[in-house]
Amino acid sequence: MALENKKASASVHTKNPSVPEREKRVTYCTDLEKSVIMTNFERRGWLQVGPEDEWNFYWSFTTNCRNIFSIESGYRMSDNQMINHFPNHYELSRKDLLVKNIKRYRKELEREGNPLAEKTEVTLPNGLTVTRYVHLDFIPVTYVLPADYNMFVEEYRKSPQSTWIMKPCGKSQGAGIFLINKLSKLKKWSREAKAPLHPQIGSKECYVISRYIDNPLLIGGKKFDLRLYVLVTSFRPLKAYLFQHGFCRFCTVKYDTSVTELDNMYVHLTNVSVQKHGGDYNSLHGGKMSIQNFRLYLEGTRGRSVTEKLFAEMQWLIVHSLKAVAPVMANDRHCFECYGYDIIIDNALKPWLIEVNASPSLQSTTHNDRILKYKLIDNIVSVVVPSGGIPDARWNKIPSEDALGDFDLLIDEELIEREDVNSRYYRYHRFKQ
Repeated sequence: MALENKKASASVHTKNPSVPEREKRVTYCTDLEKSVIMTNFERRGWLQVGPEDEWNFYWSFTTNCRNIFSIESGYRMSDNQMINHFPNHYELSRKDLLVKNIKRYRKELEREGNPLAEKTEVTLPNGLTVTRYVHLDFIPVTYVLPADYNMFVEEYRKSPQSTWIMKPCGKSQGAGIFLINKLSKLKKWSREAKAPLHPQIGSKECYVISRYIDNPLLIGGKKFDLRLYVLVTSFRPLKAYLFQHGFCRFCTVKYDTSVTELDNMYVHLTNVSVQKHGGDYNSLHGGKMSIQNFRLYLEGTRGRSVTEKLFAEMQWLIVHSLKAVAPVMANDRHCFECYGYDIIIDNALKPWLIEVNASPSLQSTTHNDRILKYKLIDNIVSVVVPSGGIPDARWNKIPSEDALGDFDLLIDEELIEREDVNSRYYRYHRFKQ
């Protein structure tokens, strides 16, 4: 979507104050006409303008952000402008690039002899022994198709009849996802698909195929995943924060690994965009449980120490997924980003990173959802905008403890370097470096 296409819709909300009045107020524009965004900005006294006007703060679609940073646009941001995406955010949020960057990160640590890249032998249920990373084994075994087709077949044959999940690289909200447990099913799909999965044949649309986590932790017999919000204000040095109010998203149908349910997405996919169409969807709670209630549930059923370990491991995988992409991310000082992390926990309480979203939904499906997302936006602005309330790309992006609100500091490499870390940092930064 080009910036010009947003002109008409943005102008509807644009007022025409005198120049002196505009100079006194922060101006913003947004591609998302969501109340959680606009109410937040208006309560701060900010003035809405169109993207073609002079703006200080832009909450944009990813496409429009890429247009702004493209060489063709010739647009150059001033010091008092900020935007909510990094130019190549997709290095983390596109499924194939996330896997590619994590694999590269592992290899680099191996070459350096870093103990984080330690490996171990693991025996599969069929008795076969395979090599796995001890610390960096936080994404399921994954291949990109069609490029890695032969490698996938080799891996599949180590454990025939295992279940794998196919996802198109460039889609979201559960679109185009399906499960396979036979190589013949993949070959059949490849024959019927517009782009055959054969390395020698060019394909515009690529897929990732990952070993399916078929032993998920269940609550009430149902599968769920966690949606966590992570705010990144800089990749070099890395500065990231974890929002305290994530939630679990539940399937509406009890989990069943039988072959007859392999195609039933209400059993396997937790996406609200999928589950809301199911007959058992509850619009009152939206199939969600707060992260606080989930923690209480775990402490009651598994114990506090085990629960603390799980939450520390989730912080660990978030930080190292960010470190994996940091070297290739365009670290523009005008940018920040709120990523939506999707994590599945297996019945051994091991967290697995499933995917990362660059534009996590701000659609409110319930009253609690609306409160959570309003607070999320409010806290994001408090962290990324200096205490004076005026966007400024020149400041060092070290917010005060009060400005963090409900964000917990995950990592700030600048503070680590300065050995000037406050108590709140130590309280939450418990994972290994």
